[in-house]
Amino acid sequence: MESQETSAKDTTPEKRSELDTDLDNEPDESVTERLWGLAEMFPESVRNATTTVVTNTTSGIKNFYNFSRNAMWIVFSTSIILFAPVIFEVERAQLDEMQRNQQKQLLLGPNTAMAGGGGSLMPPMPR
Repeated sequence: MESQETSAKDTTPEKRSELDTDLDNEPDESVTERLWGLAEMFPESVRNATTTVVTNTTSGIKNFYNFSRNAMWIVFSTSIILFAPVIFEVERAQLDEMQRNQQKQLLLGPNTAMAGGGGSLMPPMPR
């Protein structure tokens, strides 16, 4: 019965206001400060291992980022250097073909450029 009386006393409005003022008087802590305070309850070996893991993970991520950035630069710059001449040659060949078709059309008339086979680079499909 006595425990019920104590709990009834704890829920009174006066007691609640006292608890609230006690909590208001405590200094505010950030999450980092709380974690730093909790770190003291772990042994030194656990703290050192955690520090090592976090440090190595951070440096590993930074190294991976730098490596991937350099690798992407090499891949893209090499592909541009290798494929740009091919693209330019294809464009030049298409331009030459268009000029030949225009010249045929001017010399022989509008229907001959189309009737001449269209100047396709691929052989006709067998039937």
